[in-house]
Amino acid sequence: MSSTPLVKLSNVNFTYGSRPILTGINLEIPRGKVVAIMGSSGCGKTTTLRLIGGQLKPSSGEVRVADQVVHDLDADGLYRLRRRMGMLFQFGALFTDMSVYDNVAFQMREHTDLPETLIHDLVLMKLNAVGLRGAHALMPSELSGGMARRVALARAVALDPMLMMYDEPFAGLDPISLSVIGELIRKLNDALGASSIVVTHDVQESLKIVDYVYFVSEGKIVAEGTAEEIKKSRTPYVHQFVWGEADGPVPFHYPAKTYREQIVDRAVRRG
Repeated sequence: MSSTPLVKLSNVNFTYGSRPILTGINLEIPRGKVVAIMGSSGCGKTTTLRLIGGQLKPSSGEVRVADQVVHDLDADGLYRLRRRMGMLFQFGALFTDMSVYDNVAFQMREHTDLPETLIHDLVLMKLNAVGLRGAHALMPSELSGGMARRVALARAVALDPMLMMYDEPFAGLDPISLSVIGELIRKLNDALGASSIVVTHDVQESLKIVDYVYFVSEGKIVAEGTAEEIKKSRTPYVHQFVWGEADGPVPFHYPAKTYREQIVDRAVRRG
């Protein structure tokens, strides 16, 4: 197995207009591993996925996937690279007017010349891997949230991608579905020999399945390490996030004047 990481971001900066989103990001996704990117909302996690997928271009720095600089590729090159990627969107994003079967078959029909007989066998194989072969004829409206996420996962791995990206895969799931999805991410990654990036807020479930973690705060990587190292981290922000503490670097209260200024002093002035 190659020791070269499948994904490598080197000193990546990204801004929306004059507003910095990512600053000096350096991270690697080794081949065959599951890596989590964690942090609070708006810290730049999903932006990182979009840079890796080529939806966005960095303001500076380099994004490299499978030894190719993503933002230097032309449209055809980017299309070929994306065929080797799988993406699980938040809440599944299934095609609502297609059956479960047709959702999973979509990429095979779009990107290959396989005959329908072979597509049929492959679709059932992917659905069987997520425990939903018997639901192939159902429509998305007939699925529970956990089932829809599992169908979306089957669709994402339809072409046996080298890289899987998960954007908040645990959002909105009940505890049983959450555990099932977590186990599937790990098992499918190992079975495919792929690499996986999991962007998530769900710390405890993610730490059960990942090999490495990057913590992002205000567009910068503030900590990284294995699951055990992250659990033992003394970095105040990481400790607060991992253990869900109300008090810490991330304040509970939105910035405001002091309570006295807004209530007591105003009442005195009005009186």
